[in-house]
Parts: sequence; C-alpha cells; structure tokens
Amino acid sequence: MKINTQKSWVALVGNPNSGKTAIFNLLTGLNQKVSNYPGVTVEKKIGTAHFNDGNQFNLLDLPGTYSLTPESMDERIVTEQVLHWIHGHEPPNTIISVVDATNLSRNLYLTTQLADLGIPVVVALNMMDMVKDEFSINLETLATDLGIAAIVPMSATEKWGQKELLDALQKSIAGETAENSFPIFLNDDIAKALYPLKEMFVEHLNYNERLANAQALRLVTRKSTLEIYNDLSANGMAKDESFMRTLRENRQAAVEALEDVGIKHRIMEATLRYEWLDSVLTTDRVHIDAKLTEMSYSEKVDKILTHKWAGPAIFVLLLYFIFQSIFTWATVPMDWIDRGVGWIGNQVLQLLSAGMLRDLLVEGVIAGVGAILIFLPQILILMFFMTILEDTGYMARVAFMMDRFMTRIGLHGRSVLPLMSGYACAIPGIMSTRTLDSWKERLITILILPLMSCSARLPVYALMIVAFIPAVQVFGFLNLQGLTLVAMYFLGTATAFILAKIFSIFIKVESKSSFVMELPPYRTPLWRSVLHQVFNRGKLFVVNAGKIILAISIVLWFLASFPKVEEVVVNENPIRTSYAGKIGHTIEPLIEPLGFDWKLGIGLITSFAAREVLVSTMATIYNVQSDVDDVVQLKDAMKSDLNPKTGLPLYTPLVALSLMVFFVFAAQCMATFAIVRNETNSWKWPLFMIVYMNGLAYGASFIVYQGGLALGFG
Repeated sequence: MKINTQKSWVALVGNPNSGKTAIFNLLTGLNQKVSNYPGVTVEKKIGTAHFNDGNQFNLLDLPGTYSLTPESMDERIVTEQVLHWIHGHEPPNTIISVVDATNLSRNLYLTTQLADLGIPVVVALNMMDMVKDEFSINLETLATDLGIAAIVPMSATEKWGQKELLDALQKSIAGETAENSFPIFLNDDIAKALYPLKEMFVEHLNYNERLANAQALRLVTRKSTLEIYNDLSANGMAKDESFMRTLRENRQAAVEALEDVGIKHRIMEATLRYEWLDSVLTTDRVHIDAKLTEMSYSEKVDKILTHKWAGPAIFVLLLYFIFQSIFTWATVPMDWIDRGVGWIGNQVLQLLSAGMLRDLLVEGVIAGVGAILIFLPQILILMFFMTILEDTGYMARVAFMMDRFMTRIGLHGRSVLPLMSGYACAIPGIMSTRTLDSWKERLITILILPLMSCSARLPVYALMIVAFIPAVQVFGFLNLQGLTLVAMYFLGTATAFILAKIFSIFIKVESKSSFVMELPPYRTPLWRSVLHQVFNRGKLFVVNAGKIILAISIVLWFLASFPKVEEVVVNENPIRTSYAGKIGHTIEPLIEPLGFDWKLGIGLITSFAAREVLVSTMATIYNVQSDVDDVVQLKDAMKSDLNPKTGLPLYTPLVALSLMVFFVFAAQCMATFAIVRNETNSWKWPLFMIVYMNGLAYGASFIVYQGGLALGFG
C-alpha cells in the first residue's frame, strides 16, 4: 500500500479486540467496522486524520495481531510490513500501539516488540472507562521502562483522550528517537546461542544492537520468521542466497545449542518478554484492583452461556428467535414496500403511453428490482442481530463452545467466526479465514463456507416459505414458517460440518495449529456503529445487488418479450416462443426430475450472477406473461399458476421445499468463487467447489422431490 510521504504518517497496531479499529474510526471518521471478536480487520486500511493544530497525517490501520511472530495470514501481513519499515521502505513517523487496559500485560507484549524497531511508539491505553476506578499508573516511569515516547489513557467508545493522543503523536514526530539498549536480560547460554545471528543482522542488514537481538530472538523462537526473510530476500531486501543459507544454518545451530542446555526455543521469546514485563509492572508503576467489575460479571455470565449443555441449547434457541423474528417483524415494512412498488408501477403506467419503453420499465425494471427490495427488511433484521452478537462479545463464546466439536471434524474453534460471518455474506467470511494459522484448516473452512446460507439466499427462502408454507403452529408453540427457515440454515450448516470431516481426511497438507482465543468481556454495543453497519449492509444489498438485478432484468425482459410473433397458438402465451422461453424449455428436461419447470430453469441460470436474482427473474417473467397492466405480485402469481398439462397447481409445497434445498447447496455466486481464486491463488479450488456444490444441490433436490412424490406428496 502506497503511503503519501508528503505529510506525516502513523501506523496503528494492536491486539485483536483491543479497540484499534474504534480508534481508527475516531481519528479518521471513516467508520470502519467495529466488532467485539478477533479478526475483524484482515486487511490494511488507510485514512486521513488531523492533529489538534489542523495539520493532516495519514493513518494506517493494520490487522490485529498478538505479536510480530507470523503465524496466521493477518499476523504475516503485519510482520512483512514491519520488516519493510526496518529496511527503510516508507517507515511511519510514529507507531500507535493500542493497548487494552483491562489486560495490560497481554497487550504490552506486542508493545515491547514494537519498541525494539527504533521507530517512536505512543501507547493508546484504550478502554480506560472500564477500569478507571480500579486502575492507577505512573505513566512517565512505565513509558521510560518500555522505551517508548508516551502512554495516553483514553476511551474510544466514550470519545475522551483523543486530544491528548494527538498531542503525544505530534511531539513524538517532532522529537528524536533515543537508541536504547535491549531491555530483556539474556543469560550466557541464550546470548551465546544468539550471537552469530545477531552479528549477521548488524553486519549485513545494518540493524542496531537492540533490533538485532530482538530479531535473533524471534528467529530462533519461530521458524515462520525465517520464511518471511526468505520471501523478502527474493525481492532483494536481504543480501543474497548465501546470506539466507548462512541464516538458516545459524538458526539451526542456535536451536540445537539451546535445546542441549534444556531451553525450549519455541517459547523462549514469550517467556523472556513476560518475565521482563512482570518485573516492570510492579506496584510503584501500576496498581490494579484485584476486582474488576466488568470481568467478574463476564465470568459469571459465561458460566451459563458457555456451559457444556446449556450453552449450545441457548445458542440454538437464540438462532431460532432470530430466524422467526425475520418473518414476524418484517411483515409490516415488507407490505409497505410491496404497495410502494405497485404504486410506482401504476404511476408509470398512467404517465407513459403504451409501448416498448413502458413495458420495459414496468415489466422489467420495476417488477424485477421491486421483487427484491421487498425482502430488504428481512435482510436488515438478520444483519442487526448478527451485529449485536458480534459486538457484545457473544460470538467469541460461540467459537469457544464449538472448539471441541470443530477439532473432531478437522478444524478448530476459530473457524467458527468466518463460518458465522457466512450467514451474512460468504465473501467477508472467506477473507476472514486469514486469521487461521493452519493452511489446511483455512482451506477446509473456505471450501465449506459457501454452504452457510447467506443473506442472498434469504429472498428465495422467504418467497417460497411465505407462498407455500402455511403459518401454523407446530407442537403448540413453534411456527412452521420460522421452523422451515431454521431447517434450511441447519441443513447447510450440518452438511458443511460433515464435509469438513471428509475434506480433512482427503486433503493432505502438512500443518500445525493451536486454538488460542482471548474471550473479551461482554460489552454494550456501540449503537451508532451497529446502525451504521446495518445501514451499510442494506446499502450494499440495494446498490450492488441492485445493479446486477437491474441489468439482468433488462436483458431478461428483452429475452422474454422477443421475438414478437404475429399469430400464436390458442391458449399459449407468447412468452413460450420467446428467446427466454426457448432457453427454459431446452433445459427443462434436465431439471424436471427436481420439480422445476422452464421458468424456474431460467431463474437458476440467471441466479449464477447472484442468488437473489431468481426472485427478480420470476417477477419479470410473470409480468411479461401477464395480460394485466398492473404490476403482478409474484407470490400470488406463483400460487395461482397451473400446469398446462394437468391443470393442477404448478408450484406446490414439495416443489418449494425442493427449490430451497437446491439453493442451500448450489454454487450460484460468481463473486464468491472469484474471491476463493484470490485467497487460494489457484483455480483448482473454486472449480472444485462449483462441481461439488452443484452436484450436491442436484442430488439433494432430486431426493427431496422424488422422495416426496413416492410418499404421496404432490
């Protein structure tokens, strides 16, 4: 990412869930997503902020990371960026190290690594609103011990401390950075083992003593650091292959020397840094009351919400409540939109004279786009609840609860977060798999993630359920419509878990991983952020999906309206002889065993652009086919449509169920597979997903429809 070097720029670095993105939003006003679980920021983001005197500076928001040891992809992004800075490639004027005040020692670990870089560091001691009554600190003494420019207490949520942070940043940029010695004590055995590596960094890469010691320590602790240097060497950052060969040899010699004297090299850096931090965080510098109200409250709640049996049961009931609310709460606004679309269509009919333009606007644009806009309230309700679960910290608990089960199917708890994101949209879910440190687990998560029913499927489910599933009570307290929607989500999720186990057996990739997740305290959501995220999701749905739907509706209207035929067979609608009708009838024999007719066949083709396009496609077809001038209501049109051969209803609850099952599994979002191509750097895996998902969709839909017919359901 290119930085404007004409003005000062600052890097924002911190642990996941430390409030880093909230500070970024506070300083820049860009309103990036803020959520209460690790892994929200998986890409670098840049914005413009202003000092108190009005001068501008660039602010770079890096992915959350616990350390500069590259394990997962987001940590690798940060580590690579830091090494670029070390080697003189546009280093920041200052680094803001965001520290969660409720977990000081854990967060300061990263700060100590940043302090070794020789770049001024200002600590933003965030979330002080949660501990201000139980927390006292000698800011200047602690900053001196850490070798950083300043420590600024603040609260991004309550929006105080911002002015002091900006002042500290400006002073650190204007001042000179002192070259401090490496503060961590290395005993003779460790110092001797690290010495050849340290000297290589000093002589060949011009590191100062502190940075050379830090990088030697990190290199011995984790082999992944060596891989980063190897990649950078290929780009000319390190000297040459002989340098890398010697670096590998010296690292291996250091590892063997340490193991010979009983020092575990894999935990050496963490052990030394935490021992040093414990000695620094003494009572004359920091005093923390033993009772932190928020944390004790969270622990009490967790005894229930993460209980072995009660926790999963509460989670399932919560999901049922959300899915049932989608139908219950959205009814009134959906009716408003439905009537509004009809009113707009009628106005166009009255304003324009009969002709091709009026037909295009009413039958194509208004009918097609309007059929999708009706489902906007349901999507917003789903996004609202998903955002609440994220921002309160509950999603992290779900990952914790699911870890044991996920391990059995070849994944671990952290995979839950991308999978749950898939309920909103598969694309950000796939991108958030970068937080997984095992390539095999990341790949499996990507392969199964599109099976999680995203919001694009919701209009299809909702249309079929409202039209063909009666709103009756089951077992006296469950609504059949809500239960059907839950069943669709459960079917996709359960199948994803089964396939994860199968893929974990057959995908042979050497990988090691561990599940370490810091459970954040429960927090009241930032309602401004929640509403902003819901608004953005609705805007993306209307704008992005709207563009696709508008384009397809226009094309489809043309295909369904032409060629114009002078004479038609009695009782046969002209649409059957149109281009669209011919395409649909060509593929009808293939999909007839699933209960689908030629109209649904056209919808299946167009839905490869985006799943929700099926709804607009059906709306366009029925409006072109209709002899009535008013905009046709899709739900009513499908319910009243008759099979021309039998005279019976063309679409039945069994057909609706077959179609929903097909959409649970089908690969019908090309944007998703483009992202998979980017994330896996290969066409192999997206093509594999398209084949296995569509094969699964056809097979499952065939079983549902033919099985239903065999059991007497028609």
